[in-house]
Amino acid sequence: MEKNIIYEFTMQKILPYIEEGIHVVDKNGKTILYNLAMEEIEGLEAGQVIGNHLLDVFPSLNEETSTLLKVLKTGKTIKKYKQSYLNLKGKKISTINTTLPIIAHNNIVGAIEIAKNITKVSNLSEQILKLQQKLIEPDKNNREIKNYYTFDNLIGKDKSFLKAIAFAKRASRTSSSVLIYGETGTGKELFAQSIHYESDRKEKPFIAQNCAALPETLLESILFGTSKGSFTGAVDRAGLFEQANGGTLFLDEINSMSLPLQAKLLRVLQENYIRRVGGLKEIPIDVRIIAATNENPLEAIEKNHIRRDLYYRINVISIEIPPLRERIEDISLLIDYFIRHYNKELKKDVWIISEELLEAFLNYRWPGNVRELQNFIESAMNMVLEEHVIKKEHLPSYVEELMIQNNSLKLEREFKDIDNLNDYLETLERGIIQSYLNRNQYNITKTSRSLGISRQNLQYKIKKYGLDT
Repeated sequence: MEKNIIYEFTMQKILPYIEEGIHVVDKNGKTILYNLAMEEIEGLEAGQVIGNHLLDVFPSLNEETSTLLKVLKTGKTIKKYKQSYLNLKGKKISTINTTLPIIAHNNIVGAIEIAKNITKVSNLSEQILKLQQKLIEPDKNNREIKNYYTFDNLIGKDKSFLKAIAFAKRASRTSSSVLIYGETGTGKELFAQSIHYESDRKEKPFIAQNCAALPETLLESILFGTSKGSFTGAVDRAGLFEQANGGTLFLDEINSMSLPLQAKLLRVLQENYIRRVGGLKEIPIDVRIIAATNENPLEAIEKNHIRRDLYYRINVISIEIPPLRERIEDISLLIDYFIRHYNKELKKDVWIISEELLEAFLNYRWPGNVRELQNFIESAMNMVLEEHVIKKEHLPSYVEELMIQNNSLKLEREFKDIDNLNDYLETLERGIIQSYLNRNQYNITKTSRSLGISRQNLQYKIKKYGLDT
């Protein structure tokens, strides 16, 4: 009795309101349950569907293309199946479905479908492929119209950064796979493009795809293409591997790619051919893979974000780009570079940034790395009128937060060799007293008053820390 109550409550109160679409049909194909999420996905009301045969509501389907009817016929579960079809209003719908038979006493009495709406993302993926193709076509006829990066765009003199450039230049002389590791905003795609356009493949396409930007099923179809009939509504379309044939495919944030899809990528690297989604034909390809990750590759392996076998196959040439906070001497170089760039683009006449702002920049941690610095300079130069110097008032309002954070990196550098708390506190106290002495021009009375300590105590600490003038 209690089980029946729980069952009825689940069917009536919970199933209608969960986020995934639920569609249940009886053994004859007539709908007996159609929840709110499914109404939103398909643009229909439950009253238009419940009690009607599936094919009466969705005339574009048939017994072969409808997953619900197929499961009723075969009794076999269909998992994560992409389906595109027209609803009663003629609107194209794309979903990822898992469909299961309902079996009682060894007989199929119905079927249940759980659907996730991917209509918007599916449309977006088709647009991406079309745009990628349009970008490639003119490139074949006129290389001059395409903007791209070379090693000349990599600005810096930091030793670790120059080492990364040296490795990248060596990589440009081969066709082996490359793995680039760097935090977000360090310039991984700039390195990838520089390698490509310095290589023998420079006359062929360079295509970049962020693996974190799309769900697994759509990323797979974008990479490998689709074969007509592989799912309802599918057409023959080349994926990025085919579009990049002879050139380079840059896969950013590969650590966000699902492990099953990584396995398929590994197979491509080993065998040099691909199969379109749902296709049987093996298509030979000649594509160089440059992959990038924004987390340490070995840590990504331990977290099961990157397959170990894929890592060993793709990490033929390894390049690590240091974060901007470790490239202090490069910050001024980059500032000058971006000022010259935006002077030309925005028709400004800016010369430098103020000393106060430079000091702030040198002590900021730059979580967004070079990209964040570039955005700061661009934003500031849009605020400059006739001035020749960028000051903090030209930056966005949240610059005050940046100023507050300035000391964190400075202190981190100053105290990195301190082994105990007493040393740390004494060094901190020495710095504070020195700052107040300078501010008050070594006036002991004013300095002691500002610090809230007696003159005698201040004089003792000045002597202790060797701060005598």
